[in-house]
Amino acid sequence: MADAIKVLIVDDHQVVRRGLRTFLEVQDDIEVVGEAADGAEGVARTEELKPDVVLMDVKMPGMDGIDALRRLRELDHPARVLIVTSFTEQRTVIPALRAGAAGYVYKDVDPDALAGAIRSVHAGHILLQPEVAGVLLSQEESNSGQGRGGSLTEREREVLGLIADGREIARALVLSEKTVKTHVSNILMKLDLADRTQAALFAVRHGLTR
Repeated sequence: MADAIKVLIVDDHQVVRRGLRTFLEVQDDIEVVGEAADGAEGVARTEELKPDVVLMDVKMPGMDGIDALRRLRELDHPARVLIVTSFTEQRTVIPALRAGAAGYVYKDVDPDALAGAIRSVHAGHILLQPEVAGVLLSQEESNSGQGRGGSLTEREREVLGLIADGREIARALVLSEKTVKTHVSNILMKLDLADRTQAALFAVRHGLTR
């Protein structure tokens, strides 16, 4: 499966890991390359196995999923992390996404939807279940988001739309990576946002997607 999406499962419950592996192993385009029982092991296994997508639980003994996400972000690891958890509280959702998660789904997600979520985040999209997106969008609105989009240049609005669509910005706009990074930095500064996840949600909320 040379072109299969390589997946690492990080969860402290063996039954959950086994269930996820059993389902994913029947997918023609997904390969489970390993498992880990906590965040620290998850970081080590990510470095070792170099998966494309990491399925990460949030609440685990020792290093939890959010700390593991921060560690992977510090290491600038390219793996996309999809949170798979039973916790829906705002105090869990927001830190996970700010720490760099590419998506957030619940453990009772339909198996086919989970496979679709893996494919989606691997393709570069940000994936949130509706109620999770609602939490972030409501917070963004409460932080006086209205009107901030007007301070963007036309090019910055194009870049913001591509961030939300998960598309490769440099190729789509025929720009250098350095120029793209400058545009993204300007967008985050002007909109007072922390990262690309918040930028994508802002774009969705204000109709800036393509």
